[in-house]
Amino acid sequence: MPEPARYPVPADRHRVEDEIKHSRFITTMARVESVEAAAAFVEEMRREFTDATHNCWAFVVGPPGQSGRVGMSDDGEPHGTAGRPMLSILLHSGVGDVAAVVTRYYGGTKLGTGGLVRAYAGGVQKALATMPLGEHIELAMLEIVVSYAAVSAMQQIFPAFEAEVVTEAYEADVRYEVRLPGASVAGMRAAVLDATRGQARITLSSSSGSTPGSA
Repeated sequence: MPEPARYPVPADRHRVEDEIKHSRFITTMARVESVEAAAAFVEEMRREFTDATHNCWAFVVGPPGQSGRVGMSDDGEPHGTAGRPMLSILLHSGVGDVAAVVTRYYGGTKLGTGGLVRAYAGGVQKALATMPLGEHIELAMLEIVVSYAAVSAMQQIFPAFEAEVVTEAYEADVRYEVRLPGASVAGMRAAVLDATRGQARITLSSSSGSTPGSA
């Protein structure tokens, strides 16, 4: 099954705090687009909270719910009480490319295994509920060459397919380089060919990358 070309992602760093039986829980969320970026984010949180009792973490790289590139750690909490419940919440959140670190400052009262699961999972749930979202969009670059007579039609077609004109050159013909969602390439190609009666030259120059977008 192909990966979705568009899906929700964190728009920015996001943090929430909670106090449970005198323990302080700080949940920090971030967008991560690789396992290496997730590891760097976890290390950054460890450096920020060097005096914390625990910095537990989980991440999902890729589209929502896909478990091919995930990670988790209890960071010294009893096995299965922190990282796994955090990861479970992320996998069912409908958000992709997301990492969470829950920092705990122990307050002197033990929570028990059930209490820890609720605290760590609850921190991630609370952060997800208020986290601003953006959108991951797989992008493609097209080079389009048309006659001057087609310029007006192009100016209408590009916005219809969310195409951004990166460069344009007016020479013997008009040459555009445009960036657009990969899912829109086939539709725009058809629209351009229709508007130019098949006379346009269209070349896919690259297909990669993403944009944070907003949602």
